Amino acid sequence: MKILICDDQAIVRDGLELLLQLEKDIEVSGTAEDGMQALDMIAKNQPDLVLMDLKMPGINGVETTRRILVAYPQIKVLVLTTFDDDEWVFDAIRAGAAGYLLKDTPRARVLEAIHGTMQGKSFIDPAVVGKLMDQVANKQEQPTSNISERLTVREMDVLRLISRGLGNGQIAKQLHLSEGTVRNHVSAIFAKLEISDRTQAAIIGIKHGLDSSRSF
Repeated sequence: MKILICDDQAIVRDGLELLLQLEKDIEVSGTAEDGMQALDMIAKNQPDLVLMDLKMPGINGVETTRRILVAYPQIKVLVLTTFDDDEWVFDAIRAGAAGYLLKDTPRARVLEAIHGTMQGKSFIDPAVVGKLMDQVANKQEQPTSNISERLTVREMDVLRLISRGLGNGQIAKQLHLSEGTVRNHVSAIFAKLEISDRTQAAIIGIKHGLDSSRSF
């Protein structure tokens, strides 16, 4: 997989690049020191995943994430930052980030999150999971009734596996369905629960006790 590193600190960019170069299945397609430079590089190289810092000069990581996913929805953005303030977390997830890690995350966990994100899993640092769950619980438009009243039995099965961190391919194998059918179920879940991404779906599933083993 091709990865772009976006961080305004040279020591962080260099350290991440050295770490990723040790992985046989990862190619660092470039490093950017701000959002604008990252957008220029993405237009040329179109990486599979971007490791994104948030607080940067010029275009910050939240806005950069939003612009990336509007232009290139197939690219995954994994936030790696020092900031766990509520608004940074919420804004990054709303912008479409596939995961949110803090920079004190162990190296092995970062690599696990990179590979997992490419498989459709959501990795959220334990320090910010509670904030996201509180936000979902307090969101007025979030359904307060039992979600089983909104979803079909099969959609509940899919949401349960999303809550456990499985990607569409893994869900398809587990439920003996085609990936296309799983994608249709995921789209129906998003529409019925009025959400826009797998991270939100996983949080709702966890809130309703659907997960027996978390990927967070």
